[in-house]
Amino acid sequence: MTRPPPKNILMFAGDFSEDYEVMVPFQALKMAGFHVEAVCPGKRAGDHIKTAIHDFEGDQTYTEKPGHLFRLNATFAFIEPDHYAGLYIAGGRACEYLRLDNDLLAITKAFMASNRPVASICHGAQILTAAGVLSGRRLTAYPACAPEIRAVGGTYVAVEPEETVIDGNLATSPAWPGHPELLRAFVKLVDPQTLT
Repeated sequence: MTRPPPKNILMFAGDFSEDYEVMVPFQALKMAGFHVEAVCPGKRAGDHIKTAIHDFEGDQTYTEKPGHLFRLNATFAFIEPDHYAGLYIAGGRACEYLRLDNDLLAITKAFMASNRPVASICHGAQILTAAGVLSGRRLTAYPACAPEIRAVGGTYVAVEPEETVIDGNLATSPAWPGHPELLRAFVKLVDPQTLT
């Protein structure tokens, strides 16, 4: 495999991905000079996904409200994983069904097998667990994903929502308050020169 351009990033998202966990990294990475291609299985460039806003308002779990429409800028069926230096997995409820797509799992495995940078936030860990790439790895996620991480041989690390866990090529955070640390860690893994 030839080394992909360090500024090309692939992002997985889908209907009812968490709004902030799609919008913020997509825009922040573009602001930092990266070329980000956001894709969803079964959708094409120009299609929209519906996002959801998750918040904690005193209930036993998060609440979910309608978010924005987010326009995808690449077609999943045409993705060639070797063209990207890093993979960013947005969180939210979409991960429940995205992890059922065999092509998406194959792409995830390719990134992990080649030791290219991967960032995952919140429920994004569900894609990593389904891909079978977490044995022996340390990571964090939304706490409800901890049993899945442990079931596949990973070590779930409980941290504050603002924190990030880095294990080799993998950077993870439990929720959108962790964007500053997660994005900084991911950018350092992909292209350290960006932050100098």
